Amino acid sequence: MSTISKVAERAGVSRTTVSHAINHADRVSRELRERVEQAIRELGYQPNPQARSLRTGRTDTVAMLIPDIRNPFYPELVKTAQSELENVGLDMLIFNTDVPGGHSQDHGREYLRQIRNRRVDGLIVGDFALHGMHDVLEDIDIPTVFIGHLPNQAVDSIRLDDFGGGYLMGEYLARQGHRRIAHVTGPDFFSEAMARADGFEKALSDNGVAIDPALRFTGSYLAPSGREAAAWLRHEHGHALPTAVFFANYLMASGALTEFYDSGISVPGQIAVSVFDDLPQLEYVRPRLTRVGNSPATLARQATTMLLERLNGSFTGAPRTATVPSILHPFDSA
Repeated sequence: MSTISKVAERAGVSRTTVSHAINHADRVSRELRERVEQAIRELGYQPNPQARSLRTGRTDTVAMLIPDIRNPFYPELVKTAQSELENVGLDMLIFNTDVPGGHSQDHGREYLRQIRNRRVDGLIVGDFALHGMHDVLEDIDIPTVFIGHLPNQAVDSIRLDDFGGGYLMGEYLARQGHRRIAHVTGPDFFSEAMARADGFEKALSDNGVAIDPALRFTGSYLAPSGREAAAWLRHEHGHALPTAVFFANYLMASGALTEFYDSGISVPGQIAVSVFDDLPQLEYVRPRLTRVGNSPATLARQATTMLLERLNGSFTGAPRTATVPSILHPFDSA
């Protein structure tokens, strides 16, 4: 096993010089640094990350909290953030609070305790991972970026324009000539879901489309509730289906497409389908879904940029709030 002493012996320098070459390259000459690097390569030496952390006070690790690893939005968010951090030599720890499992607050508190104990350098929080626990961010003593709507503005945050995205889709469907439009919302205790719903219904109203409460269904953001919504439409309005339906996220739309297909309802022949989400997976769904939103990758890149600005000291001001615009993509389904 290679050690720092063996590297020093191979390079013909002291242990201190090796340490400086690894951790404070500016303290040694180029010639000595190259000798140490050559010895490290020859011996296959790997610096001890725990020891380095004790010396520098840095772990070179960022933690990320997400609420539901099964939702395709979050793996895309994680993948992009991990790639961005890896580009600057940082590792990532991922914690899934499992919001659908019903114990998210217990998991959130435990994971935050672990994060504090592991002394990570920074934290990224994916919206609902700390649902109902936003106040805990006021006590976080490491650079943190929250992805989503953060009411208390305790840390830097970046959010999608949910209201604007809902408005774009409502306006689009109205201008396509739809007048009876069903609406499958997310849970009413999620502010983002209600912002999407408010934007959608405001656009319908502004474009002369009556809001019919009998065509509104509250979903859970999960695929089974989308299937339930489609079955509800068949049972309650099968004699006169609405001409279009808007789902507040892709998982619910995917469940509904299954129900429509199994029950012989054609899309868009008998009902147009639109969705709030913009995921890479949607490119492999047919008919191609008319959608609005922005990619998780865009949010993740901007979130990691904000975090890195805190970590490298290029920004030290008060917590910032940034908004990513939603973009409308009309395709085959509506």
